[in-house]
Amino acid sequence: MLIPICPICGGKVVEKYVEKIVKGGNDVAILRIKAGVCEKCGERLYTKEVHKKIEEIRSELKQRTTELYKPIGRTYAYEGVIA
Repeated sequence: MLIPICPICGGKVVEKYVEKIVKGGNDVAILRIKAGVCEKCGERLYTKEVHKKIEEIRSELKQRTTELYKPIGRTYAYEGVIA
């Protein structure tokens, strides 16, 4: 259960589905997660269960045990400098 008041600014927290990008090693997963989101400052709050699952996914990415993940494209590192 999420708390109703934001611990950062005191704003109202509402339950929403959000996208969370999780990096593990050189791999990245995009997750759709239920979170509490502060209407005032945008802070995201997760339940202990959701936080635990995020850490499990991060560990799987680091270990490259990604058989259950669907590839959706490619990622590139831009080698130039942007000024």
